[in-house]
Amino acid sequence: MAEFFHMGGYAFYVWSAYGIVALVMVANVLMPLRKRRILMDNLKRRVRAKRRQAA
Repeated sequence: MAEFFHMGGYAFYVWSAYGIVALVMVANVLMPLRKRRILMDNLKRRVRAKRRQAA
């Protein structure tokens, strides 16, 4: 098992590559969700402002 994690001397390269890929995949999920929340908040704010102007 130790040899598997050592990976013939390339462990740092291999595990860091896995780590970077994992971070990018998580970011690919979280960033659009965050952007959507920001856009929805902006739209709600605009709708409230328009309603106040119309009233």
